Amino acid sequence: MSYYFDYGATSLKKPKEVADKVYEVLSSGKYANASRGSYYEANNAFREVYEARKAVADFFGLKEEDRMVFTSNSTESLNIAIFGLLNKEDHVVTTSMEHNSVLRPIYLAHETIGCNYTIVRGDKTGMISYEDLEAAIRPNTKMLAITHSSNVTGNVIDLEKVATICKKHNIISVVDVSQTAGVIPINMEELGIDVLCFTGHKSLYGPQGIGGLCIRLKEPEIRRYKVGGSGVRTFDKEHPGEYPLRLEAGTLNTVGILGLHEGIKYINKKGINNLYKKQIGFADRFYNELKDLDCLEFYGDFTKERTAVVAMNFKDIPAADVADVLSEQYNIAIRPGAHCAPLMHEALGTKDQGIVRFSFSSMNTEEEVDYAINAVKSIAKEL
Repeated sequence: MSYYFDYGATSLKKPKEVADKVYEVLSSGKYANASRGSYYEANNAFREVYEARKAVADFFGLKEEDRMVFTSNSTESLNIAIFGLLNKEDHVVTTSMEHNSVLRPIYLAHETIGCNYTIVRGDKTGMISYEDLEAAIRPNTKMLAITHSSNVTGNVIDLEKVATICKKHNIISVVDVSQTAGVIPINMEELGIDVLCFTGHKSLYGPQGIGGLCIRLKEPEIRRYKVGGSGVRTFDKEHPGEYPLRLEAGTLNTVGILGLHEGIKYINKKGINNLYKKQIGFADRFYNELKDLDCLEFYGDFTKERTAVVAMNFKDIPAADVADVLSEQYNIAIRPGAHCAPLMHEALGTKDQGIVRFSFSSMNTEEEVDYAINAVKSIAKEL
């Protein structure tokens, strides 16, 4: 196995409880199709899916668990929110910090629906100004779609400031928490976030293929994006309009949902702040050991709150070449390239070179981190 430092992409190591639950669902014969029968196996699945839904809602500070909708990942959640809320002539504000899972739905909404958008550009560290965010708002602005943390630099956005701006101008806040769910505590009610989109396979430690959106927003309702089987009101031509059925047509991913629930229980047991302290400690150790090497350039603001990401480059060497050396000579797995965040790389001036990204987890060990530090130092000596 590799020395794995790509937890910003997916958590390679999962808690044993997650794997055990997934195996139980698939092998025990106790879980049928939730909401599709009144016998034990269907009722058992229904009950545990409800418990998982309630746990996710509680985890993100959403008061009404029925407004917690399961999806396949953040990308699907963001598509649902963006296409389900924007209309022709609406204006949406977003930023250069965004992943393509925010940007591409906005671009497509512009092409197909006829809404407009403004992209607020970041500074030399990749961070955006809250004053610039507010200045971008127009009379017809309906939505601010923004990430909580850059997947490239680890820079973190102040969601309280974002929500305050949105409330002041009566616009909808749609937040992508892919990088911070399970890392930084988020309470939608306290912060005033309208729609929160998350994926389960990163720092929530769930299986791949499960995610969701939490909808605090009451009006307008998010338009249906797919319809079909619901398990209730079969003879109605129209798909049920109440949440979560409104946005959950077809068979649910029971395996992923219950695996995600175990991941959340693991975080609650360990303490989200304890897990964050461990992983940011690894990132800080890595950065502090290497920051003074002349051949390295680092990206992002290391003086403020951040996720456990260290983005860097070796002089003008292409990031992909560095990743190949790390993999082939040192058996180290990292993420090079553009990280599906093109505007961030334009802001940082790394569009052609890419960036070498190390992203850490509480699942890493001190020995692994020290090994990575020594590997980078060894490469640096050869330059």
